[in-house]
Amino acid sequence: MRLRSDIWVAAYLRRVAVEGAFATLRRRGSPEAGAIFVVVDRLDGQVALFAPAPSDDKWEGERRWARAHQVDWITAGEVAAKLEREIRNDPDLWCVEIESRDGRHWLDIADD
Repeated sequence: MRLRSDIWVAAYLRRVAVEGAFATLRRRGSPEAGAIFVVVDRLDGQVALFAPAPSDDKWEGERRWARAHQVDWITAGEVAAKLEREIRNDPDLWCVEIESRDGRHWLDIADD
């Protein structure tokens, strides 16, 4: 069983704050099961967008993430365009934004 989206987001925002980074909720989605997207802004014009990774048996019930683009870092405009497309497909999604000069995101990446 997976943790509700609203509870996961609240805990994630707290975790990022404890680590000394700034995080904000840019978009509130469905409390029970809305997909969560995370934007990481390095504050140098480079941004990354993390999306939910496909589930597998190894990580059943846990949230895993994957970059929503091929290269490591893209522009804020590219992230905004990707999010607009995602919102058209899923109006219940959440979006969290982190400001992290070193690019840390505190997410479990699917490829790791």
